Amino acid sequence: MKACIILCPKENESVRLANIGASLSQGLESQGHQCDIVNIAVDTDKRLTLYDYLIVVAEPLSAFSKNVSPKIGKYFENAGTVSGKRAATILVGGIRKSAAMSTLMRIVESEGIILKTSEFISKPGEAKAFSSHLNIERNY
Repeated sequence: MKACIILCPKENESVRLANIGASLSQGLESQGHQCDIVNIAVDTDKRLTLYDYLIVVAEPLSAFSKNVSPKIGKYFENAGTVSGKRAATILVGGIRKSAAMSTLMRIVESEGIILKTSEFISKPGEAKAFSSHLNIERNY
């Protein structure tokens, strides 16, 4: 299956998100899946139509914020057909984690994406363990 890890940094580049994205990719590839990493701050025109599973990795705008980058919704609007795709959301950092995760989930679900799971991750090791056990196969 083809999966896409979508990095949503609060700024243009985030080394922390890049490391977590690479660890997620390693875990999925250990299961035999193909995986691509997209940074929405840099790759604004990447289409998501070809992917079977989406993993949205975001961080809050500040430590106390419940908001995530507003670029996420705009990116999904222009990313091709994403309605009906299955996804996982991952939040990295922040103190108001539940509120920020709720905001992220609302943005993702408003585009018609079916959320299967969500997780709070802070280290690349946790990301690899999460993705190596993630079931992205279709269960009919």
